[in-house]
Amino acid sequence: MSRRLGARAGAGLLVVAAAAWLALVEVFWLPLRVAGVLVPVSVVAAVTGNLLLVPLAHRLTGSRLVAALPALVWLTVAVAGSIRRPEGDLLVTGGGATGLVNLAFLLCGVVAAAFAVGRVLAAASLSPRRTGSGTGGAR
Repeated sequence: MSRRLGARAGAGLLVVAAAAWLALVEVFWLPLRVAGVLVPVSVVAAVTGNLLLVPLAHRLTGSRLVAALPALVWLTVAVAGSIRRPEGDLLVTGGGATGLVNLAFLLCGVVAAAFAVGRVLAAASLSPRRTGSGTGGAR
């Protein structure tokens, strides 16, 4: 039993670490330009990452709380990128085409995360709960 719990905890930790890494990469991809044209790859990555990592965390751990952690980690990193640091650094900026991509990144990422968490919570509440010892003795 302890080994199984450790495996679930490790899987949850890996998914949360992947969410943090992906969110950080997405924030740095925001100003990506190819041949001078702004490419909104961060928006696609935010939506895809949030829609995939939340159910993956639930599937690997079986915990609804852990399933919400990738979305919360993504939101934390995205919001942290939009707050000016004491040194003056600001990653998620506003204004012009870059501001529109940044706004789409934040909006679509949050909506995808909320949708994924809601879907996991709804599916978990609809699935029948196991009761008893699992031996099949009492009916």
